[in-house]
Amino acid sequence: MPRLGYFKSGEDSFAAASKEEVSFRVMRAHVIYLGASRVGHRGRAAGHFQMKRPRVRRRRAIPPHPRFLALPALAVAGVVLLFAPLAAAAQQTTFHVDVNLVNIFVNVTDHNGAIVGGLTRDDFAIFEDGRPQQIAVFDRESAMPLNLTLAIDTSGSVRKDLGLEAAGARRFAQAILRPQDQMSVLEFATNVHELTPFTNKISVIDHGLSQLRGDWATALYDAICAGSAALGSKDGRKVLVVISDGDDTAKTSTYADALEAALRNEVMIYSLIDVPIEASAGRDIGGEHALITLAEQTGGKHFYVNDGGLDKALSRVSDDLRTQYVLGYYPKNQEPGKAFHRIVVTIPRAAADEFNIRNKTGYYADSPLRKN
Repeated sequence: MPRLGYFKSGEDSFAAASKEEVSFRVMRAHVIYLGASRVGHRGRAAGHFQMKRPRVRRRRAIPPHPRFLALPALAVAGVVLLFAPLAAAAQQTTFHVDVNLVNIFVNVTDHNGAIVGGLTRDDFAIFEDGRPQQIAVFDRESAMPLNLTLAIDTSGSVRKDLGLEAAGARRFAQAILRPQDQMSVLEFATNVHELTPFTNKISVIDHGLSQLRGDWATALYDAICAGSAALGSKDGRKVLVVISDGDDTAKTSTYADALEAALRNEVMIYSLIDVPIEASAGRDIGGEHALITLAEQTGGKHFYVNDGGLDKALSRVSDDLRTQYVLGYYPKNQEPGKAFHRIVVTIPRAAADEFNIRNKTGYYADSPLRKN
């Protein structure tokens, strides 16, 4: 039966060796006699000994207080918040608006109505109140944000087409909107209602178009005034697409009110005229003529819905907006005392009847958009 012996480290040479080799104040070594299996030389028992490593008392790690654990997280969060605006600014394109700069969106077609591309800055000339101006900005296709309001007539005379108009408007929104663009939807009959605020989300626009409801009267000019006012606060191109037969029966706002609201807010009107037959005899064409003139005066264009359907008319609007020249100038030698400044854009090298040039007819100098 093996015997178990204990030896203290303070005895004999083991104690002396320990003092020289280790620096522990007190060391206990347990020497375990594992047993004697046979008798060794000189009659002494041969044993196998194993020394255990001395036990070292270790200090227990104390976890930090949760309050101090939060400090690095707060510091990281502070750095993120500090640089977040800079990162966002780097990802977004900023368009600066100079109130002194007069922007003109110009469309050029030939005598057959085909779009004329490839023109340069040197091909154009600008006159304000008959006085030549120097072109400071020129671009063939604008990257400026497009802010578009779709105003749909839901009065009794056209409400039979509401389903077709909603479907066509959905396809138009999907085709024309880029990431930087926004669109809103208005309906007008007896009153004007905003169905969708300015958004880039097709699902929101779809939901608004599903809410179209009919009524009897037609507040056409009220809708143009309301749509122009909402567009006025936006930067970039401002477009109001009106789908109507042009017959205003509400008589709240006038044609003059609507035209002034559009020009003051720098809005281009595209009139999509929804009438049974474009040239039918005996019908009242006063409303149609008003829609046509509003488009011409603001630099937009008119189309008849019955000429190929609403989808084709909306597609023509999209093509027109994609092929605009952008001209800009800083007014020089202005005629004093004029509230409204008339603009004429020409192509001097061309014959008078070679090109059809469309642009807004002028701007109001006292418009809130132009006040410093």
